Amino acid sequence: MITVALIGSGNVATHLYNAFSTATDVKVVQWYSRKLNTISCHNTKVYKTDNIDALMQVDVYIIAVKDSAIASISSQLPFTNRLVVHTSGSVGLPDMNKKNHRAVFYPLQTFTKTTAVNFAEIPLCIEIERKADFSILKRLAKALGSPVYKINSQQRSTLHLAAVFVNNFTNQLYRIAHEIAEANAVDFDILKPLIKETAKKIETSSPFMAQTGPAKRKDTKTIKKHLDALINKEHKAIYQLITQSIQNTHGKKL
Repeated sequence: MITVALIGSGNVATHLYNAFSTATDVKVVQWYSRKLNTISCHNTKVYKTDNIDALMQVDVYIIAVKDSAIASISSQLPFTNRLVVHTSGSVGLPDMNKKNHRAVFYPLQTFTKTTAVNFAEIPLCIEIERKADFSILKRLAKALGSPVYKINSQQRSTLHLAAVFVNNFTNQLYRIAHEIAEANAVDFDILKPLIKETAKKIETSSPFMAQTGPAKRKDTKTIKKHLDALINKEHKAIYQLITQSIQNTHGKKL
């Protein structure tokens, strides 16, 4: 049995707690949050505290807080030579206080408290300083049912950058599409099957091969029509930039 203390009360911490609660090889024995009311709503027997000095001895301490707070929290921990991990894709190992054994337990997924996730479909990226720590973190990931990837700092940084493109930037494009549709009394739900099919395609094909649309086929008439229809200058600039990027990729020019 692996014992765990969760540090933080945000989206990642909440989903990890929910997942670990049903795992057979893991026990969350303590949950720390600077604001106790953020975790007191969880009806659970786990010991909750807002006193960082009251942290118990466990096998793994998981810091799941905002990136800017990780260094500070790791420095405040009232012990040394224990295994402490953070869950960020962008924070480096050296940013954590070296008084403890440092590692990263990075679930590559977007999390919202109110939206259920399936950890069996979430890659768990593990980065370690000590070889001895990999086995326990691998067990922790397997208890969640997650596929495990051993990575280094550069690979994790690359994954986080790529994730911004496939998640954050894509979501912003959805938002723009929603705004365009709504402004013209079109139900955005009509586009949802297309969104799903676009994501589904890259499960069996590369993004390069899956590309379609007026930019790839150099349909200048349709491109001009779209640009003329865009009133928002920012939307027009994004359309032009992505169109040019697609054509650069596929060897065509405007």
